[in-house]
Amino acid sequence: MFGSKKSRPAPVGEIETIIGKDTQLKGSIKAQGTIRIDGAFEGDIDSVQDIIVGEGGAVSAQIIARNVIISGMVKGNINASGRLELMPNGKLYGDIRANALIIGEGAVFKGASDMLENASTENETTTYSSGTASV
Repeated sequence: MFGSKKSRPAPVGEIETIIGKDTQLKGSIKAQGTIRIDGAFEGDIDSVQDIIVGEGGAVSAQIIARNVIISGMVKGNINASGRLELMPNGKLYGDIRANALIIGEGAVFKGASDMLENASTENETTTYSSGTASV
């Protein structure tokens, strides 16, 4: 309805890989498509598309992707060339580098964020850490 302040996740492409809720996986994933994690994963994730961590997902990994949507728990650093969305149930313990950061009310984020001012300009960044900003 009009005036709704609910956060809507970024549109994602077709999910090509799913790690189910009763699955535990360790290692490295390199993918061209979107990955959804509802189980447990430990290692490294590198995707050209998006990473979705569902409410039951528990990830301990370094993540590189276009967009990252977190509804579960992530421990590790994230590099998102697009958006990083931390949904209201999401927990993120690690540093991030992203073009856009959206944190839902009630979400937990403990770490530093390096916000890209322009996705094509690597050297121009604004760093926010511990509630202070420096340019």
